[in-house]
Amino acid sequence: MRRVVTLGVTLALPLTLVVPGSALARPHHHPGVSPKAERIAREVLAPNDGWAAHGTGTTGGSAADADQVHVVDSYAALRAALDGGRHNDTPKIVFLKGRIDANTDAQGNRLTCDDYADPEYDLDAYLAAYHPDVWGWDTEPSGPLEEARERSYQNQREQIVFEVGSNTTIIGLGDDAALVGAQMMVESVDNVIIRNISFETAQDCFPQWDPTDGAEGNWNSEFDGISVRRSTHVWIDHNEFSDGDVLDRDLPEYFGREFQVHDGLLDITHGSDLVTVSYNVLRDHDKTMLIGSTDSPTHDVGKLRVTLHHNRWENVLQRAPRVRYGQVHAYNNHYVVPATPEGEKTYQYSWGVGMESSLYAENNYFDIDPSVDFSQVVAYWKGTRMYETGSYANGRSRHHRTSFLEAYNAVHTPAIENRATWEPQLHGRIDPAQSVPAKVRTAGVGCLL
Repeated sequence: MRRVVTLGVTLALPLTLVVPGSALARPHHHPGVSPKAERIAREVLAPNDGWAAHGTGTTGGSAADADQVHVVDSYAALRAALDGGRHNDTPKIVFLKGRIDANTDAQGNRLTCDDYADPEYDLDAYLAAYHPDVWGWDTEPSGPLEEARERSYQNQREQIVFEVGSNTTIIGLGDDAALVGAQMMVESVDNVIIRNISFETAQDCFPQWDPTDGAEGNWNSEFDGISVRRSTHVWIDHNEFSDGDVLDRDLPEYFGREFQVHDGLLDITHGSDLVTVSYNVLRDHDKTMLIGSTDSPTHDVGKLRVTLHHNRWENVLQRAPRVRYGQVHAYNNHYVVPATPEGEKTYQYSWGVGMESSLYAENNYFDIDPSVDFSQVVAYWKGTRMYETGSYANGRSRHHRTSFLEAYNAVHTPAIENRATWEPQLHGRIDPAQSVPAKVRTAGVGCLL
C-alpha cells in the first residue's frame, strides 16, 4: 500500500518615511482598507535605512493606482493578485487578510501530501531501496523511486510556490495576517516590500535522502518562508517566521537521521543585492537565514549586500545568519539562546563566517543560557575575518560585555580575524546594545496596522 507522510500545516511597526506630494499622500480608495492602512502600505523605505536604501531606494508598490490595490483572503485570490509573477512589474499593493493557507485548491478545499504524491511514490519502498545497507554511502539516490519522489516534490512546488513581481508591496492587515505553507519567491525582480505577515513555513512532503551529506548522511528538504534570489532593493519588515506547530524534532528518524521537512525561514541567495531586513521575529527553527548559496566565486561576488537590524532571533539553531561573500551589517539584533531540552537538537551557532564574507556585527544583545558556551556563537565556514564590536550578553551579569569572536578564537582553529574590510554608511541610529531588548519589543506583526 502506498504510504505518504502527512504533515499538518497550521499557523496561526517605527513608522517609515512619508514623501510629501508622492503616491503616499493619495486618499484611500479601496473598500475594506482604512485610510491609515493604505497610507502605511504606501510607505517607502527611509533614506539610509540599510542597503535597500542604496541608489534608487525601495518604494515597492507605493505608486499603485486604485485598481492595483488588492485585498485577498484566500490563496487563490493572492495568486490572482500577483498574476504574471516576476513578469508583472505594474506597481501594486496586496493586503493579506486573515489566515491564508497555500495547501488549498481554487475552491478552498484542503490539500495534503497525498494529493501531491506521484502514483509511483511509496515511502516504504523508498526507505527499503535507499537504506544504506542496500544502497551504500557513496552516491545519491537514483532510479525510478527517486524519480517518483522528484515528481511528487514538483507537484507540491507547483502548488505552494508563488512569485512576486517588481514594484510590489505585500502587507498584512491587522495583527492576524498569516501565510501558511507557502514559499514566497522573490526571483529576478527589483523593488519589493514585504511587511506585517506571519509566515509559517512550508513542510516538504518529500525530503530527499542523501547518504553523501556529512559523515552520517542527511534528509534534505526544500521550500523557504521567503526566498530572495537574483533580486535587488528588497525590504522585509515587521514579519514573523516560524515552523508553526509542526517541528522537525517531532518527526520520525529514518536511517538514524531526522526526517527534516523544513529548509530556511528567509534565504537571500543567487546574487541578490541591496536588502534590508528589519524588526522581524525569527523563532523555533534550525537553518534560519542563508546569505549566499555557494562557495564558488560566481554570481555572488560583489553582491549580497544586506542589512539586518532590530530583529529578534529566538531559539534558532544556526544561520542567524550564515554569510558568504556579502557585506552584511548586523546591528541592534536581539538573540535568545535557551537551554536545549534533553533529546532535542542543540544550538549550533548564530554568526556563520563563510567564504570571503564581510560580516560587520555591531551592538547586538544576547540572552544566552549558562549551558551554552560563548565560543559557540561564531562558526567558521571558510571565512577568514569578520568585525564585531559592542556585543552585550545576559544583562548585568559578569558576562555582560563580551566578544564572541574572542571566545571562539580562544578554543578554535583556524582563528577568525577581527578586522573590518568596509564600514557601513547606510543605517539609522545605532542604539546602545543594552537597550536592544526593549527596542525590539516592537518587532513582528501587529505594530503597523
